[in-house]
Amino acid sequence: MPDGSATLTLTLYDRIAEIDAADWDACAGEGNPFVSHAFLSALEDSGSANSRTGWLPQHAVLRAEDDHIVGVAPMYAKSHSYGEYVFDHGWANAMERAGERYYPKLQVAVPFSPVPGPRLLRRPGSGIPVAAFASAFSQACESLDTSSVHITFCREDEWQELGEAGWLQRIGMQFHWENEDYKDFEGFLGALSSRKRKVLRRERRDANAAGLTFHALSGPDITERHWDAFYAFYQSTVDRKWGSAYLTRKFFSLLGQRLGHRVVLMYAENSNKPVAGALNLAGDEALYGRNWGCRGDWPFLHFELCYYRAIDWAIEHGLKRVEAGAQGRHKIQRGYMPRRTYSAHWIAHKGLHRAVSNFLVDERAGIEAEMAALAEDSPFRKGDD
Repeated sequence: MPDGSATLTLTLYDRIAEIDAADWDACAGEGNPFVSHAFLSALEDSGSANSRTGWLPQHAVLRAEDDHIVGVAPMYAKSHSYGEYVFDHGWANAMERAGERYYPKLQVAVPFSPVPGPRLLRRPGSGIPVAAFASAFSQACESLDTSSVHITFCREDEWQELGEAGWLQRIGMQFHWENEDYKDFEGFLGALSSRKRKVLRRERRDANAAGLTFHALSGPDITERHWDAFYAFYQSTVDRKWGSAYLTRKFFSLLGQRLGHRVVLMYAENSNKPVAGALNLAGDEALYGRNWGCRGDWPFLHFELCYYRAIDWAIEHGLKRVEAGAQGRHKIQRGYMPRRTYSAHWIAHKGLHRAVSNFLVDERAGIEAEMAALAEDSPFRKGDD
């Protein structure tokens, strides 16, 4: 596979364990834990991401002529569109109505994790352009007889270069909190309008007056007892909202063992009995909120555990952002503002490619308008407020 200046070889692996962890992480870097060998291997080794669940690993490795690994990407052959958080069910239905096959498809993503970050992982100094990945993936799509390739929650620079390579560009929206060099939570509250500031203070006061004990646990402080409790919380949330748990109990143990220094588990107890938990992972610049669950009815506990204590932790540790995951317009009133997310798509079928391209133009305009409207609901002070 030529990239213009050198010949690269693409190899696909059906187990990340077959790829040397040091080589993978040299390409992935340390900034985003979700693309680390440790996180992805925990998903596979726990039985969370595998052929049984419809996430068949096809991890991409690019090698230079000297057989040196210069780029990698987490990629999966998918037999459905669940666990992705960038929805293409309508595209699949259109293909099926036309008598064509949409599945299997290739997905460059972190399973079950709507977390923006790098997807085309290149060894520093390798000089591998995004176009090399784009070419490799389109060839893999053809050789594997899949319908399409989807790179979801990628970085904006990757998205821009993929667009230049002819890929379809899609945007989405999440809600992120930005740290404006606040010294503490009170400093953040000072940036809000007086009315919103009172609301947040009341919510925190009521949550902390309910007799609960709160902990922020990391590394060896998280024991199997904590994971047992958290998994029960996770299952209760899944049962209530989605009906099927993606992640196995084993995943959380492996996560603690392999990436415990990145885990921040917000944990609430009542008389030494666990009642709620919120799982976060810390990157170099952001705290990423992932899963939460609760037993019992406690005032504003969800806001306290998932949003406010995450802000506290980010300020204390000098992080630039808290990314609280998918959905949730209620986050705006807690200081989490709308931000774009990015995905890119290569579709082999010319008719579907054209139809999706037209759809994305309208969708993008709608999302931009929605983000502008939501920004008007900002809780931050305006003018002389």
